[in-house]
Amino acid sequence: MDASNTDVRNNDTAAAASERAAPPPESGQVLEPDSHENCRAVSDTLSRIGDKWTVMVVGTLSKGPMRYNQIRRSIDGISQRMLTLTLKGLERDGLVSRTVFPTIPPRVDYELTELGRTLIEPLQSLFVWSKTHRPAMLEARRRFDERHDHGA
Repeated sequence: MDASNTDVRNNDTAAAASERAAPPPESGQVLEPDSHENCRAVSDTLSRIGDKWTVMVVGTLSKGPMRYNQIRRSIDGISQRMLTLTLKGLERDGLVSRTVFPTIPPRVDYELTELGRTLIEPLQSLFVWSKTHRPAMLEARRRFDERHDHGA
């Protein structure tokens, strides 16, 4: 891509960029914001896949099956309790499988299921979006706080 195309893209408004990046809904899957059932379904799903530790565990397991301690060493700052809760939640929702091998001591591997692997691409896209748009969000936050701190 040449520099002139980059300049045009960088001057797009956030709304235009959002519209351009948003894929069209699949046939028959139109989100109706006024539907309580739709909102609850989206909210439930986002609460599972949108928390910090879930994103980090899915990202770590995207490299392949791992043992508990490998996962824990790969995720800076996660406690044993939080990793255990996150893995159990992901297993409960069918996103991670847990395999116990009958060895002494027992070996336990965790890996993304087929369903869990479908999260990799959207999470990568969200990561890229976050890195790209974080400066603009921080600037908007600063301007907002400045207006509200000064009684505007």
